[in-house]
Amino acid sequence: MNNFIFLGPPGAGKGSLAVKVAADYKIPHISTGDIFRANIKAQTPLGVKVKAIIDSGSLVSDELTFELVKDRLAQDDCKNGYILDGFPRTIPQAEMLEGLVSDVKVVNFEIKDEIVIKRLSTRRVCKACGANYNVLTLKPKVEGICDKCGGELYQRDDDKQESILHRMDVYREQTEPLINFYKEKGKITDLDASIETDILLGKFKEIFK
Repeated sequence: MNNFIFLGPPGAGKGSLAVKVAADYKIPHISTGDIFRANIKAQTPLGVKVKAIIDSGSLVSDELTFELVKDRLAQDDCKNGYILDGFPRTIPQAEMLEGLVSDVKVVNFEIKDEIVIKRLSTRRVCKACGANYNVLTLKPKVEGICDKCGGELYQRDDDKQESILHRMDVYREQTEPLINFYKEKGKITDLDASIETDILLGKFKEIFK
């Protein structure tokens, strides 16, 4: 089974690699953000709960996040595997997931802080379709305009330097302990995430044939 968990700081390229791995291995790329949005949009019982919590400015609990992920993993498209991106984020979430699925391959994206800051601070996102660009490495054909849909490109507040540093602190505090959690279980593989996504994909496929 190809059940993957992608771990790494924001800007490590987890999402970019996940899209390519999902296409090559024919498994879904699952991010908690997407699950939240889908449930809120469909107004499922769990989605209604999540919306109320987010609207109140609170954080969604580990238990509720796990229920949403568990529900998503039970769907038909996950029967041959999946990529979890953004879950688990905490040790309690990882322990809950272990109780549900023990056969997981954890991929740890290793990258230096200065590369993350450079990548994120130069990232631009399409307001209309959400496509990602980079003013240094992945420029649009026309500055400020999305190649795919013609939408306007902007810099997310999350990608401004002060916010990047805060997100990295949160990652270190909450998610980095997961690396040791999975190392102790012998389930983790380190990947050098500083290289280009296509080269990274080649290395990934060599490891996970």
